[in-house]
Amino acid sequence: MSDRGGSGGETGGEAGGIRRSSLLDYAEMSEAVPAPAPITDPEPLSSDVVARRRHEFAVLLGEFRRTAVLVPTDEDDAPLVGDFGGIRWIYAFSNESALARFAIARGEVGREWPYQRLLGARLLDATVPAVSAAGVPCGVALDVGTEGEGALFPPVSGIVPEAAAVDADTDGIRG
Repeated sequence: MSDRGGSGGETGGEAGGIRRSSLLDYAEMSEAVPAPAPITDPEPLSSDVVARRRHEFAVLLGEFRRTAVLVPTDEDDAPLVGDFGGIRWIYAFSNESALARFAIARGEVGREWPYQRLLGARLLDATVPAVSAAGVPCGVALDVGTEGEGALFPPVSGIVPEAAAVDADTDGIRG
């Protein structure tokens, strides 16, 4: 598959030269996605658990920043985004299988999914501020549609540049 999401030609001996999205191949291999478990109120966490989880997130963030991810694009070559909770989330995927699960969840397996391959650092440091310039806070949603394996990188200090962080100290006023 090319960096734009297409295979560049016919696949699988399709009759009449009709191109078939390679995401269909992943869809055919996938199993039905089970319904999510109900959300319950969590128990309070000890300071040791909080410290361990912060460390785990810092490790995950460092790995994300060093890794190339797939960012699907729209017809204008802009990153595909979704708005939730007052934040615009750029969709990013760790591999084509994760992107295929997203396509399945959206019921859009049969269409082509063009994408760009970007380093996580570039996505957080350049793309997020560019999208945030439209006046809506922006973060990154990694592997949406992949149960238990996704991650959110919200627009906060330490993850995105201060100019794009919703909690940044601007002129002495907490944002």
